[in-house]
Amino acid sequence: MKVLLLNGSPHKNGCTYTALNEVAQTLNNEDIETEIFYIGTNPIAPCKDCRACTKIGKCVINDKVNEFLEKAETSDGFIFGSPVHYASASGIIVPFLDRVFYADALSGKQRFRLKPGAAVISARRAGTTATLDQLNKYFLVSEMPVIGSRYWNMVHGWTPDDVKKDLEGLQTMRILGKNVAWFLKMKEVSEKSGLNPPPAEEYIYTNFIR
Repeated sequence: MKVLLLNGSPHKNGCTYTALNEVAQTLNNEDIETEIFYIGTNPIAPCKDCRACTKIGKCVINDKVNEFLEKAETSDGFIFGSPVHYASASGIIVPFLDRVFYADALSGKQRFRLKPGAAVISARRAGTTATLDQLNKYFLVSEMPVIGSRYWNMVHGWTPDDVKKDLEGLQTMRILGKNVAWFLKMKEVSEKSGLNPPPAEEYIYTNFIR
């Protein structure tokens, strides 16, 4: 089993990475493989709504979005990490995830359906719950079970060293890792026992006037 962790911070080894790494180490201790995927700082173009993904199965803009989509196909769970920028997720992760999930939905590949997901937020001070809610919506619209911890999945600090002093935040990350691991193992056992997931339904689109 493998969990793919997404670092949506402009700082490759900053506060968000520190939180994600705590989750990853816990998952590794549970014999689950992990990979931290760094978006980077190069501009990520927003979705053009060209819908070419319906034909080619991926985004027509060939950048890290398609690299992530390819890795998602062989991943069993996901953790999305972002710092707080103006009480919301970072300016790099939002267009990234918009295109990831739009391309997945329109292509019909369902790389994320029924796979567990969780968001991890880092902040100096505030805006964490708004950002957590923002990222959780990607999971909820994609039939993904959302995994929680003892507290909201967040850490606080101005630097990675600050985050390492946030003992409650780090504990929250470890509990999150254990909960994700337990869910994945439970899902594996249920499937081996013959309890299959519900079949996917075809999309029904309405525009609220008919």
